[in-house]
Amino acid sequence: MWGVGASLGPYIMGYALTGGQGWNMGYRYIAILQIVLTAILIFSLPLWKKGSDSDTGQTEKETAAKPLTLRQIFNIPGAKEIMITFFCYCALEQTTGLWASSYLVLRRGLSAETAASFASLFFMGITAGRAFSGFLTMKLNDTQMIRLGQGFILFGIVLLLLPFGNASSLAGLILIGLGCAPVYPSIIHSTPAHFGADKSQALIGVQMASAYVGTCLMPPIFGFIANHVSVSLFPVYLLAILVLMAVMFEKMLAKAVATKKADIVRH
Repeated sequence: MWGVGASLGPYIMGYALTGGQGWNMGYRYIAILQIVLTAILIFSLPLWKKGSDSDTGQTEKETAAKPLTLRQIFNIPGAKEIMITFFCYCALEQTTGLWASSYLVLRRGLSAETAASFASLFFMGITAGRAFSGFLTMKLNDTQMIRLGQGFILFGIVLLLLPFGNASSLAGLILIGLGCAPVYPSIIHSTPAHFGADKSQALIGVQMASAYVGTCLMPPIFGFIANHVSVSLFPVYLLAILVLMAVMFEKMLAKAVATKKADIVRH
């Protein structure tokens, strides 16, 4: 559902631009949707109280584990690597979502309206990929899903680099979206298996913090590069983030496996 909403955003802006209403009206349309959503959430608050009453026993069990300090979390083997992995993933996703249309306009020469529609294909790729990933998880484990996603992202970036025109850019954005689809949920889902259920809540917390740092930091950095060097470095920038993400993920796996073997020997 996140992907559906993210896909609609560029279409709404494209509708406003092609209709001669300007970008301001595009933001007004989104503001109206946000106001309606806020009203729905406020009126649905009583429903959450019903659910929390029945889940009290389960919640107490889940929170029984001793809280970990940041220093203790950082000392867990593989914790820093998975934080960098999450940082890179969200940096790649957000940079692609925010800069794809600008790249298509400034580098490929597309109109702003067409570029906005093309950029939405990235989010459509995530949407379709997330739906399909649910079925793939019956055959593949989390590590395989993450590696498969990274492979699709790499293929998509290569297509963006190749001088094959608009069709190549279109296919590249869709493939990057498809590749992004399984990474985020698979990293979250695999946390208890890699670090232990007792540490998973703390690890997921710092993973999300790393994710938001990547989301906030890396797109503006590319904006600086695009402004002072060249927007054509967009695929190269994404490739550098992907390489770092893949290296950190594999390092995390190696440390997690070594820790498990040490625990088995110790016991």
